[in-house]
Amino acid sequence: MAMELRALFLLPLCFPGLQGQAPEALRLREGDTLYIQCPYAEGTLDYQTKYWCLLKDGKCQELVNTYSKQFSQDRRIKIDDDARTKTFSVTMVALKAEDSGTYFCAIYKSYYDYSRLRTISLIVFRELLQWELDTLTVQCPAGSGAWCRGQADCTALVSRQRSSKQSEIKSQRDRVTMQYHAQGPLVTMKNLQIQDSGVYWCAPGDSRHTQKMEVVLSVFRRTQKLTAKESGTVSVQCHYKIADYSTASKAWCKREEGKTCSVLATTRSESPAANSTAREGVRIQDDTQQGIVTVTMEQLQVQDSGVFWCALQDGSGLLRMEEVTLSVSKALPRGGFPDSGSQSQDDLLGDSCSGNTFLVLSVVLLLLLLLALLICIALGVRYYRLLLRTGVREAEDTSDRAEGTAQPGSPGRRESSQDDSKGPAYINLDVQSPPSPEDPLYCNVELSQAPRNPQHVEYAIIAFNPPPRAGRE
Repeated sequence: MAMELRALFLLPLCFPGLQGQAPEALRLREGDTLYIQCPYAEGTLDYQTKYWCLLKDGKCQELVNTYSKQFSQDRRIKIDDDARTKTFSVTMVALKAEDSGTYFCAIYKSYYDYSRLRTISLIVFRELLQWELDTLTVQCPAGSGAWCRGQADCTALVSRQRSSKQSEIKSQRDRVTMQYHAQGPLVTMKNLQIQDSGVYWCAPGDSRHTQKMEVVLSVFRRTQKLTAKESGTVSVQCHYKIADYSTASKAWCKREEGKTCSVLATTRSESPAANSTAREGVRIQDDTQQGIVTVTMEQLQVQDSGVFWCALQDGSGLLRMEEVTLSVSKALPRGGFPDSGSQSQDDLLGDSCSGNTFLVLSVVLLLLLLLALLICIALGVRYYRLLLRTGVREAEDTSDRAEGTAQPGSPGRRESSQDDSKGPAYINLDVQSPPSPEDPLYCNVELSQAPRNPQHVEYAIIAFNPPPRAGRE
């Protein structure tokens, strides 16, 4: 960072009129696109060449310009000039971590004389996602001499020693190494753990405040969740890379809050470590041919619930391979209710009653539905039969009326004269029982046949339409 600040300090001396301009900081992910617009003054001539420069050793390293933009060495960089808006734009696609640096857009005035318009401090970080126990390999740019961790200040995990002629320098942590090559040092981090997540960067050997390449590392743990019943058995399988860890010792430990992971079983032939709490019923087997560690726990108890690790076991301690969360629940005895260790019998009885009540209500509703269906069917059949009976009676009444009955219930019949058109119609009534003098008699008679002084007179007029005649003879 100091060299970069010194270069920025020399800019006003190399490029007049740059005083008071501070670089804009941009932070982009590898693979993103950088788009910059650089407006220029109205008096700028159209033929004046516009440049996109990388600040290097206090000078402009020309990357692309509007005069020979088609001859740009890096095809990822394009420049366009809009004379109407007095603005030229720069686009950098498919950014790489090696593109990090200080850039500026400028207008050429004379020999080695540029008028800078806008300065960009660009950081392109490489985002890496790894699993625990994976190996991270990073190729640093040429000129790098240290592998640092931290957002601003460098905490060197490994660095190149000027007085050393070794080609490989190991840090205090054996998991981080640096190998030096012509194209730049190669950094390797083994046995990654979740706490290794963070920001790393390559720095020059003489200045650990200048970032040459930044890496954002995220390490994820492999997890499993298992459930089991009390007095039962659970089996767990953990996978590993055969080439890296087939010869390493494996362990099964339980993680306690605020404590180290207590070893319950190990593949070591010697006695367990000092923090071991090995107990009966826990077995561990290592299949080095397939890279699988199998752990079996028998006669489980509720207190066995917790967080466990499949881990590598070496001199520095335990390195987690996978994290297993185990939940052991109480088993129901033959009576159907557990003891009052974790849940009261009343609570369990209430839960059971709630389930039984729901079942009973469901059965009752089903029976009511079936009963209602049967009632509807019975009513439908009865109504159908009633309709049939009504139809028969109507048919009988119709036949009786067709015979000329004058009074309902009377067995009279209609007789007509041979020629209905010549006179009134007559109705003969055959009364089976002698009528009472008080009963009215209905008939149509000639006026001459009517009694002189009738006591009761009731009138009835019966008209019949003449039947159609087939024809006249």
